Amino acid sequence: MRGHCILSHGFESGPDATKVTALAEIAERLGWSCERPDYTDLDGKREVSELGDVPARLRRLAALATDAAARGPLVLAGSSLGAYVSGLVSLKVPVAGLFLMALPIRMGEAHPFDAAAVPTSIIHGWDDELCPTAEVIDWARTRRARLLLVGDGHRLSDHVATSAGAFEQLLAEL
Repeated sequence: MRGHCILSHGFESGPDATKVTALAEIAERLGWSCERPDYTDLDGKREVSELGDVPARLRRLAALATDAAARGPLVLAGSSLGAYVSGLVSLKVPVAGLFLMALPIRMGEAHPFDAAAVPTSIIHGWDDELCPTAEVIDWARTRRARLLLVGDGHRLSDHVATSAGAFEQLLAEL
C-alpha cells in the first residue's frame, strides 16, 4: 500500500455518493487503501446547527485520521462540508496531501477555512451557488494550491470524471 485516503462526503450526501465513489476507485487502482466515513447521522442533527453537528463530524474524522496517520501516509479528500472538515483536521493530524471539492471558505459563524501547508488540489465550479468562487481563488492563491475551475455548480455533477482525474494526478505526485 502506498498510503491511506479518507474520503468525506458533503452535507446531506453519503459515503456512496458519486464523487467519493469515483475517488475511491482511483485510490484503490493506484494502490492506496481508502475509507468513506458516514456522517449522515450527524447531518440530521438540526438542533445543533443548520449544517448538523459539525463539531462531531470534525471529531469523527480526526479520530479516523489519527489512527490512519499512525500507519503511514494519509490523504484527506472531501466535498463541500467534507472538504471543510478535511482541511481543519489536517491542522491537527499529519497528512501527505489534500483534495478539496466545492470548498466552502466561510460557513456562517463557523471558523473560516484553513488547512495544513501540504500539497493541495482543489476543484471548484465557476457557477457554485453556495461557495463563492472568488473566495476559493483567493485562498488557493495564498497557498499556491492547484486549482481547477470548471463550468459547473456546487454539486460538480457534470465533472465527476474530471474530479477523479485531478485526484489521480495528486496521488500520483505524492
